[in-house]
Amino acid sequence: MSRIGKKSIAIPKDVKVALTGSLCTVEHGKNKLQLPIPNGITLKIDGDKAIVERANDEKKIKSLHGTIRALINNMVVGVTKGFKKELDIIGVGFKAQVKGKSLVLNVGFTHAVEMPFSDDLKVTTPLPTRVVVEGIDKQKVGEFTANVRRVFPPEPYQGKGIRYVNEEVRKKLGKALAAATAK
Repeated sequence: MSRIGKKSIAIPKDVKVALTGSLCTVEHGKNKLQLPIPNGITLKIDGDKAIVERANDEKKIKSLHGTIRALINNMVVGVTKGFKKELDIIGVGFKAQVKGKSLVLNVGFTHAVEMPFSDDLKVTTPLPTRVVVEGIDKQKVGEFTANVRRVFPPEPYQGKGIRYVNEEVRKKLGKALAAATAK
């Protein structure tokens, strides 16, 4: 039995979890997320708990059991609290700003990099070197921040680039210092 899959999902009082056919819907106020449930996985809603069960012990079904439970739990957390990721931009003259529905990054290229984002994400720049991404869908928040980081990942010699807040980048010595310490 999957350790994650056999745990029940706690549903807060003001959150509605519904199953119509093979589509799980989680609602709270104006927030609404949907997830298709694959064949072989069932969702039972019992008052303030939801339980994900599997039909048999096939390898594919076993692998989906914990995943579907985690996705539904993320949907419940997303519609109630939401998800938030922060990025730091490190480098001389590097900055970011939001223009309309796109994030504009000036990170040392000859041109500014423009990254459009969807309506269900809230992207802000409280500082010119900090980007905050918020939303109810954990996958979309994580994917957008990963794409922003991919524009200029932190490099190991000077530490310049876009990184997550509190991410540690191990710095390398460089050619001159590495040769000096080898002697």
